[in-house]
Amino acid sequence: MTVTRSQNMPAYAVFAALLASAGLPIYIHAPKFYVDEYGVSLAALGSVLFALRLLDVVQDPLFGRLSETLRTRRAAGVLIGAGVMALSMLGLFAVPPMLPPLLWFALMLTGVFSAFSFLTINFYAQGVVKADRLPGQGHLRLAQWRETGALLGVCVAAIAPVMLGAVTDAPFAGFAVGFCVLALVAIVMMRGEWVSDGLAPSIGFRAVLGDALARRLLLIALVNAAPVAVSSTLFLFFVESRLDAPGFEGPLLLLFFLSAAIAAPVWGKLAERFGVKPVLLSAMVLAIAAFGGAMALGPGDVLAFAVICALSGATLGADLTLLPAVFATRMARISPSAAEGFGLWAFVSKFTLAFAAVTLLPALDYAGFDSAAGAGSPPEALMLLTLLYAAVPCGLKVVAIALLATTDLKET
Repeated sequence: MTVTRSQNMPAYAVFAALLASAGLPIYIHAPKFYVDEYGVSLAALGSVLFALRLLDVVQDPLFGRLSETLRTRRAAGVLIGAGVMALSMLGLFAVPPMLPPLLWFALMLTGVFSAFSFLTINFYAQGVVKADRLPGQGHLRLAQWRETGALLGVCVAAIAPVMLGAVTDAPFAGFAVGFCVLALVAIVMMRGEWVSDGLAPSIGFRAVLGDALARRLLLIALVNAAPVAVSSTLFLFFVESRLDAPGFEGPLLLLFFLSAAIAAPVWGKLAERFGVKPVLLSAMVLAIAAFGGAMALGPGDVLAFAVICALSGATLGADLTLLPAVFATRMARISPSAAEGFGLWAFVSKFTLAFAAVTLLPALDYAGFDSAAGAGSPPEALMLLTLLYAAVPCGLKVVAIALLATTDLKET
């Protein structure tokens, strides 16, 4: 990728990395951390995560409106949001609970996720204006930088606690401190981007929800993100208990997200040449093949699972690069301010993760799954873990393929 100083594309990649670090990795690490450190039950944690998403039903649209209200002071709003997110991350992982652990977990995650929502809405709304000023296919080009940065951020955040565990007794505290440093770097790099010049006036949520194609894209995003939400929520448990491979979680996570980061610009280039729809459909079919392969795995099948991680990670690169670019292009047509549209997009993205947590974790708990026992959990619990990790994502991907195949993207 080439870049000029005025385009400042690396700043968008770094800020995307910050947001990504506070998204998916939290669902990977936080539940297991609170189970292992404080003995909180899987069912209770899943319920809290889902309750926070119900809060998002109310607050994400409000954050969209707040973003519009602060359009001339967006830099200050972003600075405050980043501060709240960083302090909440410290509280979640680096500060011993000052309240009952489950309540502390809920309060800190409220801070992390609320700030995440507000920052995401502002970031993607500003990106619509930025992309319109870029030569060529601006939205797709910006998406390649932004989503590659996000995937690299996920890579680092997913592996950091595991790697830090080899050199410190408090790996999650180190992760939280590193997150704060990244927040500072991202804010400095993006300081000149939060301009109101060129931002279109808000036309409200009705314009987004009233547009058939926008609603369809949100539905596709919801269904298509669900498989990754399922696999991410169960990843650590699957490696430790089904594969009986404790210690391999970090390298396998890194392989998964690094494959996504490497593949993201490749999918973008393919979409520029062959079109978004056929390329995205191809990636979805490959994802089914990858997830399906995990059904046959058992203790010791680490090498085979590594291949599956690489393939499924590569398909994630397509999901996270192409769909946001298509949605941003549609928003540029029907709601140029984009804040409300990406308020809905942020909710859809997080809802899948929360729904996975509230359904999967209690189900495993009910089946007798014991994280501490690892491969010693009851056979029926381990079989359920395999079905949830591998079969459920395949079914969801089939639905996503059907939705996308019957959607005309020419209007974007």
